[in-house]
Formats: sequence, C-alpha cells, structure tokens
Amino acid sequence: MFIVRLFSIVFPIFAIVAVGYLYSRWRQPDMTSANQVNMTILLPALIFHVLSGKDFQLAEYGWLALGAAAIVLGSGLLALPVAKASGLSFKTFVPPMMFTNSGNIGLPLAVFAFGEQALPAAVVLFLVENGLHFTLGTYLMDHRAPLHKVLVQPMVAATLVGMAFSLFRWGVPTPLRETVNLLGQASIPLLLFSLGTRLTSVDFREWRIGLLGAVTCPVTGVLMLLIVQPFLRLTPLQSSLLLVFSALPPAVLNYLVAEQYRQEPGKVASIVMLGNLAGLVSLPLALAFALH
Repeated sequence: MFIVRLFSIVFPIFAIVAVGYLYSRWRQPDMTSANQVNMTILLPALIFHVLSGKDFQLAEYGWLALGAAAIVLGSGLLALPVAKASGLSFKTFVPPMMFTNSGNIGLPLAVFAFGEQALPAAVVLFLVENGLHFTLGTYLMDHRAPLHKVLVQPMVAATLVGMAFSLFRWGVPTPLRETVNLLGQASIPLLLFSLGTRLTSVDFREWRIGLLGAVTCPVTGVLMLLIVQPFLRLTPLQSSLLLVFSALPPAVLNYLVAEQYRQEPGKVASIVMLGNLAGLVSLPLALAFALH
C-alpha cells in the first residue's frame, strides 16, 4: 500500500530525530564537538565522495541547481510582504523562509524515498541552499561581513575539490575513496540526531511567530516551484526531489546565525523548531505528490 510505503520512508527520519530529542532530555549532551566534527569532516567527506564519483556529471544538474536557487531566492521575496504585514523584522523572518533544512532532513529523505541514486541530486540541492546561506545569508545579516571567509569553510573546499575531480575526470584511489565514503555515511544519522537535540530548546512563548513561519516556509517554497518548474528541463527524479526540496522546513543554521548576529534569536528559534515539527505534516504531503 502507498500509505505503508510513505510511512516507511518518513518513520526512520523522524524516529532518529525523536531519539536525539529523548536522549537530550535525559542526558543533556553537549553536541558542540559532534556538530563541529560533522560540519568540518563528515559532511565534507560526503560531499566530496558524491561529487568526485565516476557517475557524477556536473552538467546534468545545471537546471536542477537553477531551480533550487530560484526557490530559495523567490521564497524570500514572497515572504517579505508577510513579514511586513506581521510587523516582524526582515532579518528575523525572511532568512528562515529562504534557507531550509536541505542537510539534516533533505539528504536522508532523498535517500530513503528514492534510493542511493538520488543522493547526487540531493547533494546539489544542499550545496545550492547552503552556498546561498553562507554568502547571501551572511550579507543579509551584515553587509560588511567578509565573504572571503566562506572559501575556507570545509564544505566549500570539499565542493570545489570534488567539482575539480568531476570536471577533470580524476580518479580517487579505491582505499582512499572507501575511507571517505565511510566517513560520509556517518554524517546523515548524526545530522538527524543533532536536529532532535536542538528541538529541546523550543521556546513556546513565541509560538505565534513560529506557527506563522511553519506555514509560510513550505507554502512560499511550493509556490515558487509552481512558478519556475515549467521553465526547467528536469528528469522525473529531479522534479520529485525539487518538490520535496521546496517543502522543507527552516534550517537549524538560521538560529545559529541569528544568535551570532544577535538578531532576535528567540523568535528565530521558535520559527525553526516549530517549522521542523510542522514538517511531520508538510513533508509526507510533498512526498505523496513526489512519489506519484
């Protein structure tokens, strides 16, 4: 049955998030070091492994990358009048509507729903969203921020090196490739577990703002998809992945950036956390359409 298949896809993802949440409530672990390892070693290893693979052809994902960029940027434009009508600061409300959880949820969801063959396209979507977040997102928070620092980020370096291997058809020695592959495989469950630990910090005093963001984020994403999809040349798999991408909830990184720049982190935390909880509804709906 289709419902059983849908449940089997969504359940492992939210189950690992729930394990992270329950463990955090029990032990209150400090995930700082684990998250740092994931962001500096494990996730870059996954990115490099996918991009440097023999089957990865960069030219095949140009339209997909363009569609992802249009959804990210267009979602911000559509969310702007919502922020103004609600009396919310642009810097508080709009970035979480643009930059979604393409890493913590997007990567594992693609693999569980469409198999390992979907991972390269899912990584492309993640790279577009994450690249815009590190560049445009930083600029939105602080126009004077030195964007050259982006190039020294491990994920950016892994992307550039992986793309070079792809373009020049360089081969990675098998022992090294298997080592990088094993490291990369550890990143996805850790992303989900970490997201669960973050959910323990939900501040329900700002629930109205969080609820507004939880509704606005997938709605603006899907609206932008409907606008741009007729102009994109996508494979059926890429179309399905882009639909799921458009319905993803806000990224946890939005809260970390808001905290760094002191941009009402409490409100942003509510938007992010309630948005991810609302993903229990929006993501199965998106998957239902994508799988059909």
